[in-house]
Amino acid sequence: MKCLFLCILCFAFGSLGLRGSSPNLIIILADDMGYSDIGCYGSEIQTPHLDQLAEEGVRFSRFYNASRCCPTRASLLTGLYPHQTGVGGMTDIDVPIPEYQGYLNEHCVTLAEVLNSAGYKSYLAGKWHVGDEAPYWPAKRGFDRCYSLIKGAASFFDFLPYRNELWPPGNAVLLVEDDQPIPGPGEPFYATDLYTDKAIEFIREHPADQPFFLFLAYTAPHWPLHALPEDMERYTTTYAEGWDAIRRARLAKQNALGLHPEESPMTPRDESVPAWAALTDKERELEEKRMIAYAAMVDRMDQNIGRLRDALETLGYAENTVIFFLSDNGAARAGQMVGWKYLADRFDPEADPGAPLSFTGYGRGWANVSNTPFREFKSYIHEGGIATPFIAWYPGHFPANTIRRQSGHVIDIMPTLCALSGAEYPVWYNGHTIQPYVGTSLLPAIQEDWDSEPRTVYFEHLGKRGLIRGAWKLVALRDRPWELYDLRKDRLEQEDQSQLYPNHLKRLVEAYEAWAYRQRVLPYDEVEAVSPYRF
Repeated sequence: MKCLFLCILCFAFGSLGLRGSSPNLIIILADDMGYSDIGCYGSEIQTPHLDQLAEEGVRFSRFYNASRCCPTRASLLTGLYPHQTGVGGMTDIDVPIPEYQGYLNEHCVTLAEVLNSAGYKSYLAGKWHVGDEAPYWPAKRGFDRCYSLIKGAASFFDFLPYRNELWPPGNAVLLVEDDQPIPGPGEPFYATDLYTDKAIEFIREHPADQPFFLFLAYTAPHWPLHALPEDMERYTTTYAEGWDAIRRARLAKQNALGLHPEESPMTPRDESVPAWAALTDKERELEEKRMIAYAAMVDRMDQNIGRLRDALETLGYAENTVIFFLSDNGAARAGQMVGWKYLADRFDPEADPGAPLSFTGYGRGWANVSNTPFREFKSYIHEGGIATPFIAWYPGHFPANTIRRQSGHVIDIMPTLCALSGAEYPVWYNGHTIQPYVGTSLLPAIQEDWDSEPRTVYFEHLGKRGLIRGAWKLVALRDRPWELYDLRKDRLEQEDQSQLYPNHLKRLVEAYEAWAYRQRVLPYDEVEAVSPYRF
């Protein structure tokens, strides 16, 4: 019976485009934001617009990214694992095999390329980070218009007059409009506002007789912590109690919201993070300021999502637009970074977090909060590195105020958008054979709560690796033994089952190794030996 339902559902959604009522499609991607950083996933940060999307739509409690910015973007845009796309590491890793070339290859297609073939116009505002050189920019991969930060990170303020001096050699800020590098606005700006301005401009100028696809890829809240004073003002006393208290409050809210199937416990504070009470007054003051700036960045992103929704309403697009929201990886543990030799004389080490000349992340203590209740951080394959909020909004079509516990992965976005749009995923494109996508449509899970069929999804990023098969998770750090967890009972990854189930461990390791062989995954030390990238 369930199979019949799924067939009917997929046919109905897949035929939307054929009926001439193809919905507009928007993906909003946050950068380095943790699982619990928005209100509808437990946060104290004010995110009313995202919370409203959740109230009017579907939240997934088990949705996964690819653990870091470049790999996640590669998978999201193509429906493939990162190594299949050519982005097996980062964009500035120079490893002489195609899987690590650092840009999308010719045997994958992007969402823009697929949707354009179904009559869509495609737009990108924000971060690209899947190809640094001009032949691999968004305009060459199907985007009709783009306003894009090509590389991974930048100041949120008016950085462009001194951009080539501010960043290390080979990583200078590069802003592109359509297919041309540009000097940027001639007046000061705040990046999150700027990307939203451009997204709204694209939509306002969009021809009314065509559907559109918008990829709004914010750089917030990625370091450096840069925020506007009026946003920071709202949080001046919020973090005085410290990270232990905020973690407890977020978990309590998650449990009250029903994000976990049963009331979840908390992982221990990360072993490298001291108790809040153990800090000096000066240390606590600095840590408060860091988290205030971070919260303000998330808050400002939410305000801009509200601006985008207002524009959709004003332009008459709101009723026929799908919005997906997620983050590219878990929270980043990076802290104070002005000690980097190539940055020390470019920023003010005395500047408060949030200020234009500051250059800092918020460190392990607050990243531990952002990933509540999970362990580890960005670039890890443990839950703190790969678990993301995921909101799916399409009023009148998707259920309202619903939490789904089926697992999803960024590789599933390509087949989902194909089903929604009626677009046909090609086997041949621009003279090249195209690898079939490896994801599965999320529409059945969005529409009905049912026990997921066992599926296997794989993860690898520069030596950190793992897989999830049904309820079982295999995971390992670089050069460390494999760990095995039963996610039904222990999503917090506290009770390693590898010694209790050696045969099952062996089968899963064999499955991972077979996948890694097919993907041409290299051992971490081999990548490090030939790459100029700083790990």
